[in-house]
Amino acid sequence: MKVVLADLKGREGFVSKDTVAGGYGSRFRTFSRTTAWVHRFKSQYHYTPSVHLAYLAAILADAGHEVVSTDGSPVEADLAIVLSSLVDYRHETEWADTMRARGTRVGFVGLTASKMPQLFVEHADFIVSGEPEAAATRLARGEPLSGICESEPIGDLDSLPFPRWDLVAQKSRSGIRMSPRPIGGGFPLLSSRGCPEFCTYCPHRILAPYRTRSVRNIVDEIEQMCRLNRRPYIIFRDPLFTESRERVLEFCKQVRDRDLRIRFECETRLDRLDEDVLREMHGVGLRIISFGVESVSPEVLRRVGRRVTPEAHQQQIIEQCREIGIATCGFFILGFLTDDWTSVMATIEFAKDLGPTFAQFKLLTPYPGTPLWKQMEPRIIETDWEKFDGFTPTFEHPALSGDQLKFLLGAAYTHFYVRPSYLANVMRIHNRLVRGWVDRLDERVAARINRWEAGLMRQVAC
Repeated sequence: MKVVLADLKGREGFVSKDTVAGGYGSRFRTFSRTTAWVHRFKSQYHYTPSVHLAYLAAILADAGHEVVSTDGSPVEADLAIVLSSLVDYRHETEWADTMRARGTRVGFVGLTASKMPQLFVEHADFIVSGEPEAAATRLARGEPLSGICESEPIGDLDSLPFPRWDLVAQKSRSGIRMSPRPIGGGFPLLSSRGCPEFCTYCPHRILAPYRTRSVRNIVDEIEQMCRLNRRPYIIFRDPLFTESRERVLEFCKQVRDRDLRIRFECETRLDRLDEDVLREMHGVGLRIISFGVESVSPEVLRRVGRRVTPEAHQQQIIEQCREIGIATCGFFILGFLTDDWTSVMATIEFAKDLGPTFAQFKLLTPYPGTPLWKQMEPRIIETDWEKFDGFTPTFEHPALSGDQLKFLLGAAYTHFYVRPSYLANVMRIHNRLVRGWVDRLDERVAARINRWEAGLMRQVAC
């Protein structure tokens, strides 16, 4: 059987799928001069191929099936498996209709298809509900799938074959290097599934329970990558890579013992890091750490089930990363129900003071299946599911209008990135005289931005 795996390129803006927002995906559109630059940066560096489809490619190929992939063009095949998302589902269902009209059976996989099958059922021969590997194994053995097919999570993650990146569409890597992450992205790797935390807004834990792979199995996969790719860049897609300090240190030991030359990045919580762990990870290739800050307000965080990391510890870890040579990326969410204009601006100022190398700001988005969705469902006013993209207001906020939320989102990117001190931090300029001049220049730039924003604020108020 010939199978085509489809991870379709989004039609508008920069679309990320697969493990982003748990699998619902995100779509970043330009809405200001600063976000135009951010959009270009994301398009250049943030593309990653689908790790879930790479697992399916391995399962199907091991069973003797012919596997090809596409990011848009229809392909002659007996079966098409489409990676689903919320932010681009219309494109995905239209593509599926085209393939079915050509006589190809079509199935959908992913979080969105699992939690919102009504969006896909009229466009598919089958929908896999749950993590897709178990259903794919049945399919590979010749079992026909139809309707909604339950797929139980694999308990022993070490039993899965390693992803087949040679069978999944890759993006060409060329251009000017401006980030520790290479142009075109890297290879995603899942060392665990699910998430052990209980944040009410996060969809990472709603599909399956938290499980981990053994360190040996993870490093075996990396060793295979190193045989096929010179010094691969690996993007660990676990929401909490350093949950276990001992596991991370053992990972570093095994990478070092096998003399594997890699570069990698991971996402975690700052309270799961210390200087010794940072130095060990950097020594075996760590180049970027991403982490959620979300809000400066401990009370806001407690209300959404997120454990609070002391501010002093956050600042200490980021400063240690800067000294060691690890880039940092902080995630911030604007528009929590208890937020107002003042508290959102306080979070933006905190992002600047904290000083990560990069910052990503999103609007609070209630995703179907999360506890936050149940809490906020009466407030939801957006009826277009594709606008649940992380950057579009979707609910009636008690203190801020949709226009105000969008204005504050744009202001966050402008205030964080459009300042001389940001460039000085990136360039690691620490000379006291130069920094004094930069700080004075910051004040002049900030004053100019504030005057410009004042004019826009009058338009928003009107």
